[in-house]
Amino acid sequence: MGGEEGGHGGGMAAISEPAAPTTTHGGGGMNHDSKPGDIVTNGAKLEHAVSPMSPILHTPNPFSRKNTSLDIDDYFKGPRDLQKHSKWPIFMQMHGSILPKMILPLIFVGGWSTLLTLIHMKIAKIAVSSILLTVLGFVVGLGLSFRSSTAYERYAEGRRYWAQLILTSQNLARVYWVNAKEREGELGKKDLLAKLSALNLLVAFAVSLKHKLRFEPYTCYEDITHLVAHLDTFARAATEHEPEKAHRTFAKPGFFKGVGEYLGVSFAASNPRKVIKKAGRPLGNLPLEILSYLASLTDEFITNGQLPIPMQQTLAFNNIVALNDVLVGTDRVLNTPLPIAYAIAISQITWVYVLVLPFQLLTLEWVTIPATVVASYIILGILFIGREIENPFGHDVNDLPLEAFCAQIASDIDVIASRRKRPSAEWVESSQNRVFWPLSNSGYPVWLHRSEDKIHAMVQHKVEAHFDSAEHEEAHPKEKAGREKVTVDKV
Repeated sequence: MGGEEGGHGGGMAAISEPAAPTTTHGGGGMNHDSKPGDIVTNGAKLEHAVSPMSPILHTPNPFSRKNTSLDIDDYFKGPRDLQKHSKWPIFMQMHGSILPKMILPLIFVGGWSTLLTLIHMKIAKIAVSSILLTVLGFVVGLGLSFRSSTAYERYAEGRRYWAQLILTSQNLARVYWVNAKEREGELGKKDLLAKLSALNLLVAFAVSLKHKLRFEPYTCYEDITHLVAHLDTFARAATEHEPEKAHRTFAKPGFFKGVGEYLGVSFAASNPRKVIKKAGRPLGNLPLEILSYLASLTDEFITNGQLPIPMQQTLAFNNIVALNDVLVGTDRVLNTPLPIAYAIAISQITWVYVLVLPFQLLTLEWVTIPATVVASYIILGILFIGREIENPFGHDVNDLPLEAFCAQIASDIDVIASRRKRPSAEWVESSQNRVFWPLSNSGYPVWLHRSEDKIHAMVQHKVEAHFDSAEHEEAHPKEKAGREKVTVDKV
């Protein structure tokens, strides 16, 4: 639903009117030269219903990070594409490594250790006892362990919230699509479109949450603009009245600033909240406003009698509350970093240890220089990793792949909505429903004409057959998996 026909940002596309010579597909409203195969329904030809992510279309996937403000060929920006697999050994991989951010610190440490070594070798002996190395190393180890564990805890908690978001979106989509009834006549068509609009809002909530966590408060982004264009929100009003400020978020850093950010120079890092601070209008809270629309639509479903069962009503509102819990929880992870006193103290302690380290290794003479660099790489690497994953929602390579999560939600909702609700008799009473497979190859109609006693006896025999099969496999572990089939249709 992501085209001009009013669809879902990553999922349902529009279905065109019956057969036209020139076709225009949903998911972007772009003309297509190559015509896909036709579906014949009631004598009329319909185009394939395709998603914006379908390979049939040549339109870009709005949920791909390659179609966001990130550079297409920017290898060292993220988040990572989990579908890609590198054949390089893990210790040789650069994508996601913190080595680029350690280049300048290691050059500094190498120069510092070289200076001390020259003084020690040419001017005066300045080596100290290695007992200091043991005492300070214990304290630094504790500090770095605390730093890494708290940072990873935040990373893991952020992933848990997005897993909860995927689960809740699936549950709520199922309530809207399967449990919400459609009335008769013209009202039924309106109900169907209202249900599809509700599914769109679930995708819009996930995408808007992604942008909120990345301090992107406007609605001008490709993956959100068509999902919320029909909603009256503060973010939409701010985007329409301040287009220059909204599109300023797409500005790319200059060469020197980009190189500085890549190398981890703190003076080159931009304030991620500067877009919000420079806003001239209230930006609101787009995910929260979308939840209000979902709650209002759920109320109408209940009032119209489309959700008549109290348990369905409770399930719908409980899942809306769960979405709100995800919104608040991710905001807590984002805005509650390690207290600044801890961060400063651990950084200072680590650097003091690194600067003192050459004094304790000067007995190695010229080997002091590479030894110090190697030890500093290990120590500073742990410190930088904790800093890297402290905010799991950003654009770094090691951050969570929020685009992939949003695409998964859109795809899962499309799967739920791809089949209309059907009576269970259509599939339960099918001859292909082999109720006792693999013990019996007979379908439902065969067992329907047998007595209840035979059916219960078959259930009991199924348990015994599984037990006998397990014992047989333990007694003959070298036999192939071609287990002897037990046919008990005569039971």
